[in-house]
Amino acid sequence: MKVLIVDDSAVMRKVLRDALMKSDITDVGEASDGEEAVRAVMENAYDLVLMDWNMPKLSGIEAVLKIRRRGISVPIIMISTESEKSRVLEALKAGANNYIVKPFTPEIIAAKIKETMKSIAKK
Repeated sequence: MKVLIVDDSAVMRKVLRDALMKSDITDVGEASDGEEAVRAVMENAYDLVLMDWNMPKLSGIEAVLKIRRRGISVPIIMISTESEKSRVLEALKAGANNYIVKPFTPEIIAAKIKETMKSIAKK
């Protein structure tokens, strides 16, 4: 599985990379903002995107909308400190497939990836 991690924090990208490694996912790309993420998704075939919500230049929500407008259906899991139900619904309405609230554990990341990929396979 090839995964793109999108977060403006290098520390958070490392935390996510380490969490993915615990699930034996080692083919990982990184982007530090939404604009970079859109470019990366346009240029590479990713199986999954882990997208932070709050980033400079282009937010995670804006990046998801741009990716979806281009007809790209790669599964996207939004990751945020925003835990209100309205924010979760906003992310899903924009085109995210799932949602993870920070802080999280590697087990939560693994479970959400499994859940997301399983729901995509059913479609």
